[in-house]
Amino acid sequence: MKKILSIDGGGIRGIIPGMLLVALEDKLKQESKNPDAAIVDYFDFFAGTSTGGILTCLLLCPSEDHPTRPKFSARAALDLYLEHGNEIFKMSLLKRIRAKLGLAGERYNSQVFEGILKKYFGHTKLSQLIKPCIISAYNIELRKTHFFRQQTAITRGESRDFYLKDVCRATSAAPTYFSVAEIYSLANVRYPLLDGGVFATNPALSGLIEVTKAYNQTKINDIHLFSLGTGRSRRSYDYDHFKKSSAMAIVPALIDIMMSGVAETSDFFLEQLFHSVGKEKNYIRIEPDSLESIKEGLDAANPSNIKKLVALGDRTVSENDLLLTQIACFLIEEEKRSTSKMPWDFLKHRN
Repeated sequence: MKKILSIDGGGIRGIIPGMLLVALEDKLKQESKNPDAAIVDYFDFFAGTSTGGILTCLLLCPSEDHPTRPKFSARAALDLYLEHGNEIFKMSLLKRIRAKLGLAGERYNSQVFEGILKKYFGHTKLSQLIKPCIISAYNIELRKTHFFRQQTAITRGESRDFYLKDVCRATSAAPTYFSVAEIYSLANVRYPLLDGGVFATNPALSGLIEVTKAYNQTKINDIHLFSLGTGRSRRSYDYDHFKKSSAMAIVPALIDIMMSGVAETSDFFLEQLFHSVGKEKNYIRIEPDSLESIKEGLDAANPSNIKKLVALGDRTVSENDLLLTQIACFLIEEEKRSTSKMPWDFLKHRN
């Protein structure tokens, strides 16, 4: 049985899945009676997009002293958003004026964001992650999807290996919010990449396909998929306002609509896939059904909204407390039955 953890994109709303991860990790420690238990110990594969890609890299980042153990706990991963969210999404006066005038250009200083990522990840490489993963981005020059795969970085070496700080910068380069990420592989191959949310806000389907491809004998009924969302948007847009607004003025709304639509579509497809094999319970998705009074923007990171996001995350944890306990108990029992603690080791020996 393979277990996949998938985390959606959603900018600062990454606080919501971050809090769910903290709650799950706490339950894993409690139920296993192991104070060192970590999320990474109980899943075979991870998938992340944008803010979910950052959370994935944080969960899988190895400790310098103990490379098989995570550098960051789920709580430390959440702290990136709580401590640096407002800093990442802080708009200068000039950029604020340009945004109001509908002028093109990134809203936020990418260098600030890059500095924070460097602080967390240093020179850790994609190939060094503790468990395999897939993280999405989009190549604007080749006009094709780009997937960062830890297993590909291992098997193909520097040509497909990257620094984690660059992986995170690329997967979260949301159009109009940050400039296109121009990153380089360790072999110095250039990649101009956009946020993976333009096609895979919910990366769960990508993770499912990746696992079934890697394990030829693994079918969908042999997989448990846990998907964490950043909140389902119920915001409506006024027809007249939308019609009369300038093209640049409605870009953020279009991005919001596109990303919400992609996430909901992936969720629907996955529900149908698991239903088709009679394994509906093998697919679990947790996210708030409504963002209510929350400012929904990817960049709504002012202190007041962050407090509201924390409150919503706390409520989501409370509403799913029994389910999270059941998930933790299931993961612990599956781990006891597992015959291999590193089920993807065979990939390291592929050419």
